[in-house]
Amino acid sequence: MATQQIRHVVTHLLTPLLMCLGMGLAYLGAFHQPEPNHLGLAVVGDSAQVKVLAQTLKDNGGNALDIITLPTRDDAVGQLRHRDLAGAFVPDAQHPELLVAKAGSDTTAMAAEAVFDRVTAQQGVPLTITDITTPASGDPTAQGIFFLLVALSIGSYGSVAAIGAAGAGLSIWVRGLIGLVTSLLVSLIGVALSGPIFHVVDHDNAAIWAMSWLYSAGILTIGIGLHTFLQRWTTLALMVLFVMLNFTSSGGVYTPWLQNGFFGSLHSFWNGAGFVEGARSLLYFDSNGFGSRLSSLFAWLAVGIVLMIAAGFAEKRRAATASAGPRHAAPIEPAPIEPAPAATAAPIETEEQAEAEMEETVGV
Repeated sequence: MATQQIRHVVTHLLTPLLMCLGMGLAYLGAFHQPEPNHLGLAVVGDSAQVKVLAQTLKDNGGNALDIITLPTRDDAVGQLRHRDLAGAFVPDAQHPELLVAKAGSDTTAMAAEAVFDRVTAQQGVPLTITDITTPASGDPTAQGIFFLLVALSIGSYGSVAAIGAAGAGLSIWVRGLIGLVTSLLVSLIGVALSGPIFHVVDHDNAAIWAMSWLYSAGILTIGIGLHTFLQRWTTLALMVLFVMLNFTSSGGVYTPWLQNGFFGSLHSFWNGAGFVEGARSLLYFDSNGFGSRLSSLFAWLAVGIVLMIAAGFAEKRRAATASAGPRHAAPIEPAPIEPAPAATAAPIETEEQAEAEMEETVGV
């Protein structure tokens, strides 16, 4: 009996251990050694000295730096607003200037500053940093959008576990409707916290709320659809999709300019990056690039709807199979078996249900 109980405990420990392994691989793999990776930089000017400086930086930087020259400061500002550059250096014998967009990523701006600090240190003059963006009053580092993403994500995938555990007897479309209402509540909580309470968002609140609802609805529809097929493993799957791979590729901590190619490639289409970069574009960059990021959020919602449709067919097929089984089975004479006491059945069922709910909510 003791051996069986130990095996039972070990089986239940498998989920949190896999979560530990996955979180370690994802976070350490994404964040443990940030280094420039084709960091987009510009040197402003058209003189021979400017071209020599740009070429020298390119030769010394290798694949870490992508250096271009731009004729004017206005051209540099335009490319920064379109988020094609991490920084633009304006040479001057006495007052050299570095243009950055900290609202796009404070860590990326710091990486650009580190490159040109070496240049001005050799000249013996201080480097002036000019931020072309204006972060919100409650978010001087412009990283609050990432923490809003964290809140929305946990509220969404945690709600999937609750709906799956408590609503197993409901049809897929009723669960989907509950999920839609839940995503609305999650988005309202998120926009209330980020707007009037903490002032992370100081304009376009309605648009940020709509994006939050769209993002949350995508997670909930995907989770509700997957639950039909994965059952107790749904929470683990959602943590992989919307925590391990999502937070690490969102650009909230490091952008692809400071990450390896794997997370950089995820950044181009993952839903967390769609929300973070879409919100940044809307709030700080005159909506440049907003349309493509919004499209990615709609695409994730579409995937969730397709999964729910597939889950609906699968549940109908299971119900039909279950109802057809007794009709086609050969008649069996009932054996005179003494029935077990009714009092013992309920606790067993209750214990099994409790274990199932525990498995689904262990990661929340």
